[in-house]
Amino acid sequence: MAAQRQLALISVSDKTGLAELAKGLFDLGFEILSTGGTARLISKMGVKCTEVSEYTNFPEILDGRVKTLHPKIHGGILGDSRKKNHIDQMLNHDIAMIPIVVVNLYPFFLATQKPSCSIDEAIENIDIGGPTLIRAAAKNWENVGVITSSHRYEELLSKLRKTDGIIDKEYRFTLAKEAFAHTAAYDGMISNYLSAKQLGGDGSPFPTTFNLQYSKKQDLRYGENPHQKSAFYLDNSTDQRGLGEYKQLNGKELSFNNIVDTDTAWECVKTFKEPSCVIVKHANPCGVAKGKSSLIAYDKAFLADPTSAFGGIVAFNSEVDEKTALAVNKTFVEVVIAPKFSAEAFVVLKQKVNIRLLELTTAFNSQSYDIKKINGGLLVQTPDNEIDLSEKQVTCPTKRKPNQEEKQNLIFAWQVSKFVKSNAIVFCKNDMTMGVGAGQMSRIDSVKIAAMKAERSGLRLRDTVVASDAFFPFPDALEELARVGARAVIQPGGSIKDKEVISAADNLGLAMIFTGKRHFKH
Repeated sequence: MAAQRQLALISVSDKTGLAELAKGLFDLGFEILSTGGTARLISKMGVKCTEVSEYTNFPEILDGRVKTLHPKIHGGILGDSRKKNHIDQMLNHDIAMIPIVVVNLYPFFLATQKPSCSIDEAIENIDIGGPTLIRAAAKNWENVGVITSSHRYEELLSKLRKTDGIIDKEYRFTLAKEAFAHTAAYDGMISNYLSAKQLGGDGSPFPTTFNLQYSKKQDLRYGENPHQKSAFYLDNSTDQRGLGEYKQLNGKELSFNNIVDTDTAWECVKTFKEPSCVIVKHANPCGVAKGKSSLIAYDKAFLADPTSAFGGIVAFNSEVDEKTALAVNKTFVEVVIAPKFSAEAFVVLKQKVNIRLLELTTAFNSQSYDIKKINGGLLVQTPDNEIDLSEKQVTCPTKRKPNQEEKQNLIFAWQVSKFVKSNAIVFCKNDMTMGVGAGQMSRIDSVKIAAMKAERSGLRLRDTVVASDAFFPFPDALEELARVGARAVIQPGGSIKDKEVISAADNLGLAMIFTGKRHFKH
């Protein structure tokens, strides 16, 4: 009888692993149904395959928009073998059960990332039949196993070989949960795109309804405090996941705070081209430096604030070698993250069994939105990627202009200030931070704290430069940083007291650059 046939439906946009899957299912006795390009490719691989149009005796129509939307397909997927009336009706209409459905969807995200993508092109990349197949199979998970990711192919075949072609109930339920999450993410992606592309709309880059989809990477030891539970999720809307791509080589599991601090350290260090090191403590950089090698960069970053570096997060943008590892091992650190560790460095660092060693090679990632959770809602903004300090972008309103060395250090200080909590003050010299003041309610207090930290570390602030993430509302903070030895300042400008601040800078002999943009980080 038709209902006795063992069918597997395969219709995929991503052809990864298709050959192994099709051959494996065929060898297990499944008759493979497929569509269009997938069917042709399976046949070309030497695996017998029946096209859906041949099985349904109904052609693909409307430029391929209608392929699998047919009762013989959806009846085979939605039929419940536990119900006699379902079986009788399927036999009546010559509909066979389809216990395996393998589908992935048109690459809507990739298509819409192209700057030239039009709304018409985006619409044509909206899959209709695929989500319908997936949802039908997931709804009927008691009878059907639905696969939406090529990562599951090998596992599926292994299970089928052990169970005579039958998928166990627990695994079917796992696959169904994944399937509904997959279609929800897909629909959310389309909604976000179209909502932000309203015809005749207000030009806002933000969708009217904001859909988010994250997949759990791991449970964490605890949250910000031991009595809180937490987990780490990855953004499904992009294939560039920043810190989420890390590979842990050694040490205890990461905690909530480890990930927050490591993200700040990595995002900061990757902005520099030269070998650089960033040390972060409690979400703020306490030492940042550039050098000719990772060792020089680390030594300078550590020197900036040895007290705060204890128990901190250390990030490098270049390979960590043995000498650098020996230097790092002299103090207690929670995490070391770098693109690579030499074999010798790894041997040195893993002597401390709890130190978390993370490798991360994806140096640059695109971030669509910056999101902050508040009680009852979300705050969404575009990311703070503005660093341009070209001659066209900045002005120098003071009588004294910064010399070349000061300019270089002002740019460095400005890059660091972006990652320091407001109000942020960063003293720099010789491509290293000399004192960092962060998270204060008044700017002058940030100046005083930064100077105090420099003094505690035995660093002299004479001839340093200073970055301020926002404008100086009064001359007092400027007077204080000049008093301790600063010679040049970079700040956004824009205060109603800019004239007083500029006049004070001239009286103090300071050079000052206005960027026209601020770097608040709350």
